[in-house]
Amino acid sequence: MTPRIKIVIASFVFLIIAIGCSTLLGGDLPETSRPEIPATQEATTEPVFEEPPSCPVITDQILALAVSGGEDVEENLLDSEITLVTYSISGDELIDPYYENVSSDLQGEQNNVEIHQQVWDYFRALVPANEREGIGEYSIITDGQGGTLAAVAQTQSDLNLWALQVDIADTGNYYELTYTLLHELGHLITLGPDQVPPSLAVFNNPDDDDIYFEEASACPDYFPGEGCANPHSYINDFYNQFWADIHEEWNEINLEEDSDSYYEKLDEFYYKYEDRFVTSYAATSPEEDIAEAFAFFIFSPEPAGDAVAKQKVLFFHQYPELVELRASLLGNLCNSFPE
Repeated sequence: MTPRIKIVIASFVFLIIAIGCSTLLGGDLPETSRPEIPATQEATTEPVFEEPPSCPVITDQILALAVSGGEDVEENLLDSEITLVTYSISGDELIDPYYENVSSDLQGEQNNVEIHQQVWDYFRALVPANEREGIGEYSIITDGQGGTLAAVAQTQSDLNLWALQVDIADTGNYYELTYTLLHELGHLITLGPDQVPPSLAVFNNPDDDDIYFEEASACPDYFPGEGCANPHSYINDFYNQFWADIHEEWNEINLEEDSDSYYEKLDEFYYKYEDRFVTSYAATSPEEDIAEAFAFFIFSPEPAGDAVAKQKVLFFHQYPELVELRASLLGNLCNSFPE
């Protein structure tokens, strides 16, 4: 899940050099309209590129917006997150919409099928089909203006399938939407069943802390929540390289029950290890850290240097399949981003 993200500028000076300065210096980002993407348009899987496709006018603005902390909008949050409609996915098609019972002021967004479809078509145009096979549902949600833009979670009916959730109130800026969608793709890639075999016990008893801790204690490798990570999974290797020495300290914070105290301690944790994280949000957990680093891996040039935050971006470059995926995603982005 990704709320609007404040990026640590100092940790990524190597990125900022190439980023357009208009946003960083207070200039306005160009307006983006919602894309008119034909329903038949498909993301493509390109061969490995020695030099991946490049559209710096787009990627620089995506990173500039991220570095500046997100679009400067006045938040108008609801009391809670509300699911408006959930679609099943058959192949690439949205089918069998299930409409929740919502208040009249939310029915306009609930019934805006055109926007629901446009956002799905954009995601489909960005992400190759083989990387979308694990998505079984697509939900339109809202928590109001600001807050959560998108999230992924296991479906309630199949522990091997995931649901993509998008807040319709926050989809107007396609620079921010693109960054967040690929952050969520990072979750799907690093937490999918081929990487983290899901625990049936945890899935069937999501509110049972005893079962959760029993499963976690029995896991010899990293346990992200869905199950025990495979020994050489992306997230297990990432954890061992970047989190093993600070996880106990982080876990004490994560077990804090008082919300105010939790966020205060998490802020302290982040600033203590600021040079380790590409964003402040990355300090939330190893799962969010790897997803944030994955997004920077996609949009930024290959970094140089020994800073831990840079090493987290370089982490993905050791996997040929992810380097190939990066080239495909960038090519699709360059071809599909709305004018």
